[in-house]
Amino acid sequence: MIFTAFQMKAAEDEAFRNGATPEGLMEVAGEGIARCIGEFFSEPGTAVLFCGKGHNGGDGLVVAKHLLTWGWRVLVRLSSPESEMAELSLLHLRSLQGGEIVSSIPSISGQQLLLIDGLLGIGSVGAPRGAIQDLITEMNALRKKSGGFTVAVDLPSGLDASTGEIPGECVQADLTVTLGAVKTGLVADTATPVVGRLALVELPGVTIAGGDPASISTSEALRSLLPTRNFDSYKGTYGHIGILAGSSGFLGAARLCSSAAVHAGGGLVTLYALPDCHDLLAATCIPEVMVQRIDSYADISTEKLNVLALGPGLGPEYHEELRRLVRETRIPCVVDADALNAVAADTSLLAQCVGPRLLTPHPGEMERLCPRAGRTRREWALEFTRNYPVTLLLKGSRTIIAEQGMPPDFNSTGNPGMGSGGMGDVLTGVCAALIGSGHSCRDAAMLGAWICGRAAEIAIFHGTDSQESLSASSVIAHLGLACSSLRAGDL
Repeated sequence: MIFTAFQMKAAEDEAFRNGATPEGLMEVAGEGIARCIGEFFSEPGTAVLFCGKGHNGGDGLVVAKHLLTWGWRVLVRLSSPESEMAELSLLHLRSLQGGEIVSSIPSISGQQLLLIDGLLGIGSVGAPRGAIQDLITEMNALRKKSGGFTVAVDLPSGLDASTGEIPGECVQADLTVTLGAVKTGLVADTATPVVGRLALVELPGVTIAGGDPASISTSEALRSLLPTRNFDSYKGTYGHIGILAGSSGFLGAARLCSSAAVHAGGGLVTLYALPDCHDLLAATCIPEVMVQRIDSYADISTEKLNVLALGPGLGPEYHEELRRLVRETRIPCVVDADALNAVAADTSLLAQCVGPRLLTPHPGEMERLCPRAGRTRREWALEFTRNYPVTLLLKGSRTIIAEQGMPPDFNSTGNPGMGSGGMGDVLTGVCAALIGSGHSCRDAAMLGAWICGRAAEIAIFHGTDSQESLSASSVIAHLGLACSSLRAGDL
């Protein structure tokens, strides 16, 4: 669930009445944020804490304490004189052994630069002013000039925690580690560019009731959906995945989709290919993929399949056959790319499907299925699933999963490196493999989005990729580590 700033504050006050202490919660918060930072950086560098006078700054100082023990150099930029700081925050500042309080940031080169936003908390309203505004401007400029990675404590300073509005200067975070619960403003469309990757640190003893039923995909929420496999399982346990993808000039989509299905745990993967593509696909797909020649898409027999993935790289020539498969196939289908474009010509068929359907449009494909007409992404997704009994995975920087009668789910993982060709083909293959192994369309969508996003993060922060070099093939190569990360409860 997600909550307003008022609900979060009320829950904290109740926790204090029941014996929790600000000192205890601050220690938990700071340790949790530091752990999240450790998931992204295995080697220390220089961290600059932009420290406000309230408890948000205190949380940041606890983070700094942990970073110092891990070998980081820590610089602290204060927003106000020490005499104006909250007592607890001042206590942490004075006990910070090894940190340097600086009035300006020295030149930093040759190492990782981490910027920590501990300026404003959820109680802040209105546009930042004075020294806070100046420090936000400084932080954003340093991020841009020096390639720094910005971590926001609880929320980016300048963002309204409840509405997601940005009335003035606002920190542009790459990672926001929110505390206790996700606040409603963090998942607003307006907030996505400044929130970045979203992580949650739960606070013991803080119980919140009456929030928005929407959920956030975190490892803690999803890990039970990917249990350790039974020792006596075999390939039949994890399903037979059929894939209809690729056409002349677009064979890469078929190779990516089928490879992703294999590496996401599909028991058997069959790629169906027309005569003009069969030989080349048979020679270039990974050996674990069975490439089966068919004369037309009407020849596909789904009797032995557990799921069918449709659409990547098919082109516009086969829309009628695709519409027929989407409407008439009884097994679950993942509907993507050109299959979505085929459905867009007659969306009424979605009300006639005889089996479960997971649709995975990017915003352009979604616009063809259902014009947005000024709605928020959440409203857009919910309106579509109210009209059609399908599961919708609306791709984007904050992917949304929606299904009739279920609260929407916001994915938390991923990074801008995923803005390149083939990522959707990989997601389709991963979701198909998860459905083939027995997951519902909704669970497969939540798992698939999280795992693909986490694989992209691992490829960059623990592999050899950058945001510029990340490819869909690299995401596939890191799916295994992403699944292990989910089981370990990382982030």
